[in-house]
Amino acid sequence: MKNYTSFKSIKEDIAKGEISCEALTHGYIQNIKNSKTNSFLEIFETTALEQAKLIDVKITNKTAGKLAGMVIGIKDNICYKGHKVSGASKILEGFESIYSATVVEKLLAEDAIIIGRLNCDEFAMGGSNENSAYGNVLNPLDNTKVPGGSSGGSAAAVKEGLCIAALGSDTGGSIRQPASFCGLVGYKPTYGRVSRYGLLAYASSFDQIGPLTHNVEDAALITEVIAGIDAYDSTSSSEEVENYSQKLDNLQGEKLKIAYLTDCFSSDGLDTEIKTKTLAVIEGLKEKGHTVEGVDFPLLDYVVPNYYILTTAEASSNLSRYDGARYGYRSPKAVDLESTYKFSRTEGFGIEVKRRIMIGTFVLSAGYYDAYYTKGLKVRNIIKTKTEEIFKNYDFIILPTTPTTAFDIDGIKDPIAMYLQDIFTVHANLAGIPAISLPLGHHSNGMPFGVQIMAKSFDDAQLLAFSNEMLKRD
Repeated sequence: MKNYTSFKSIKEDIAKGEISCEALTHGYIQNIKNSKTNSFLEIFETTALEQAKLIDVKITNKTAGKLAGMVIGIKDNICYKGHKVSGASKILEGFESIYSATVVEKLLAEDAIIIGRLNCDEFAMGGSNENSAYGNVLNPLDNTKVPGGSSGGSAAAVKEGLCIAALGSDTGGSIRQPASFCGLVGYKPTYGRVSRYGLLAYASSFDQIGPLTHNVEDAALITEVIAGIDAYDSTSSSEEVENYSQKLDNLQGEKLKIAYLTDCFSSDGLDTEIKTKTLAVIEGLKEKGHTVEGVDFPLLDYVVPNYYILTTAEASSNLSRYDGARYGYRSPKAVDLESTYKFSRTEGFGIEVKRRIMIGTFVLSAGYYDAYYTKGLKVRNIIKTKTEEIFKNYDFIILPTTPTTAFDIDGIKDPIAMYLQDIFTVHANLAGIPAISLPLGHHSNGMPFGVQIMAKSFDDAQLLAFSNEMLKRD
């Protein structure tokens, strides 16, 4: 089977009769079985092949949906009825979902083939995919390095050719950071643009589902399919969903105003080559006639602390449902209700998840609620307001996706140092705006890195169109 890097090429080969959906699915299944990256936790072999056969018939009858032939993996925190979902955690070991996430229903309605569930940091908490209960995911470009997280399995699988695209979730950069580390396009839509129904919640006011792909065209098409209001998610927006895939050429020839955050480029942790390459991208935009100007964002030092105060508080609340009493893992040491809670949660959760639950419980506690959580909400609002002020004068904001390229497995042992890997990505989640990582850089160490573009809320169509132009220029 060919190593496909675009859905367009798959559709062309299907139309020419060079491959069928069934043969394509068989090929990907074989690739997964031969993989050494630990990106898939489970192959949905039976249902994927059944779906592929049905879609082949639909293609013959010319009744197939717009994603016919797209073989896609889903992060192991997205529910699919009749299939296991665990959030890569022992606490949900063996649990089978009784319903499908809205995004899964929408993919299936357009004849996508869901091939399996992908490894991730436990409950999406991590930036390296070293926190999974089922082992590390390895970067397919260099197995000694991390693929990024928390959607590391999603990024590794697409890059390795185990599926043409994957869904991840992004709470503070969990789609964009692994996209940067693996050399892919990673897109986080506007908060509320895509339903979170059926996504295992980490931090509900931050989480957003989005695609990891080889190109912007595929990201736009998938986002177009999964976006929209959902009665099951009260935070989903009623804003009209545009035909993103049909509007990718809308900005051709248009001269834009773009801001870059000067504070990001003076950050101590930013790799010199990433800084130089990103500034070269900025110069390239100027040469094309765009106005690109530096703006101050003095709140940069506050975004990571603010993010971790608020997300851990939400995680403490959201993860309280995993108690060993109703479903999932129950400790064999449990003898009564208190010991059931105590031992099941102690044994079922990993170190990082327990750390964040404890931090979140602390910031929500009676004596510290106002000092941390309430103040955190106020700071978030200031960050959001300052960001909106920038967008009054500029169409987009450009900055690095990550401060470094993919680091060695076990290379960062200090939790604070790991959290600072999110310094350029959490901004978009705090502000609720769309953001994308584009594979525009290559380091002398042999690893890729991304350049990040952000736009104002619900300017997803413009952001995707601009991103498409950026990749064409590179």
